[in-house]
Amino acid sequence: MWVGVSIALVGALGYAAGAALQQYEAVRAGASLKLVRRPRWVVGGIIGLLGAGMHAVALALAPLVLVQPVSVATLVFAVPLAAALHGRRPSKEEILGSVAVAAGLLGLMLLIPHSDVRPVMSTPEALGFLACVALVAGVCELAARRASGSGKALLLSVGAGAVTASVSTLVRVVGGGLDGDLSRLLHWFTVAIPILLVCAIILLQRSYAIGHFGIAYAGVQVVDPITSVLAGTILLGEPVPSGVGNVIPALAAAAVLIAGTITLSRLTPDTTHAVTTPHPEIPVPIPAQPIAGTIPAQPSSDEQLSPSRR
Repeated sequence: MWVGVSIALVGALGYAAGAALQQYEAVRAGASLKLVRRPRWVVGGIIGLLGAGMHAVALALAPLVLVQPVSVATLVFAVPLAAALHGRRPSKEEILGSVAVAAGLLGLMLLIPHSDVRPVMSTPEALGFLACVALVAGVCELAARRASGSGKALLLSVGAGAVTASVSTLVRVVGGGLDGDLSRLLHWFTVAIPILLVCAIILLQRSYAIGHFGIAYAGVQVVDPITSVLAGTILLGEPVPSGVGNVIPALAAAAVLIAGTITLSRLTPDTTHAVTTPHPEIPVPIPAQPIAGTIPAQPSSDEQLSPSRR
C-alpha cells in the first residue's frame, strides 16, 4: 500500500511540473491546436503523461481514497514553478493560498479510513457515474461562457476535475481488478479511459489559458480527489469516516480549504505574454501640402460669396 503511495507522490510531482509548463504555453498561444507545435507544451505533456502513468500504477496498488489526496500536496510545488516560468517570484498570497488548499484537502482526506477493498463496478453503475460527471462538466461549461477571469478558470477546472476523477475511478477498477489476468483489460472501461482523458485535457488547457494558474490547478486538484473519494465510497464500497469526533476536524479542514481557494482566486493573472488579437490600424488622413513653386488653387465663385448671401 505504501509503495503505491510513494509512486503516486513521484508521479504527482511530475504531473505538477508538466502542468506548469503547459500553462505557460497556453497563456502565450491560447488553448488551440497550435499548442502541439510548441516544444515546451509537448514536453510538459510528456512529463504529465509519465506522472499520470505512475498514478495509474499507484491506483493498482493502493486504495482510491489513499492515492488521490497525494496529488494535491504538489500544489505548493506547481504554483511557484509556474511563477518562475513567467519570470517572477511567487507572491506571499500564492504561497499561503496553495498551502491552505493543500492542508485543508489533506486534512479532509486523512479523516477517511484506509482499507484495501477490491474495486468492482457494474456497467449500470459506471454509466450512471459517467452521466453525473457529464452533467457537472456541462453545467460548468455553460456557466463558464458567461464568466470571466478567475471565475471562468475555476469553472473550467471544476469540469476538468470531475472528468479526471472519472478517469481515476475507472483506472482503479481496471487496475485493481486485474489480479494478474491481463484478459480483464478487454473491457469498455479501458476504451473509455483515453476518451475521458482527452476531454479532461481540453477543459484543463482552456482553464490554463486564462492565466489564473493557481486557482485552475487548485480547482482540478480539489475536485478530482473529492469526486474520486465519493465514487470510491458510494460505488466501490470503500469505507467512510464515522463518529462525532470527525465532524469538527472536517469543518476546520473545509474552512482552511475554502479560504485558500478564495485567496488564489483573487490573484492577478499571468498575462504578460498572453496571446492577443491585433486590431487593424485606421489610417489618419494627412492634409495635402502645396508644392513649392506652385500657385495655390483659388476658391470658386460660390466659395467667394459673402456670409450674408450664403
